[in-house]
Amino acid sequence: MTFQLLMLVLAIVLIIEGIGPLLFPNRWRAYLQEISSQNQRVLQRLGGALVTAGVVILIIFS
Repeated sequence: MTFQLLMLVLAIVLIIEGIGPLLFPNRWRAYLQEISSQNQRVLQRLGGALVTAGVVILIIFS
């Protein structure tokens, strides 16, 4: 994986992450408040599921 490809992937992630607060700031704020009120174990499981999904997609498409 080249450095240029890594930067392109990072740019796409930042664009996707920025769409929510840019287009729906009130919903985004409510979403973050809901997430912050969750149990730590729930957040860890969510993070683990997202990382696992990312690794699986990376393996399939690389």
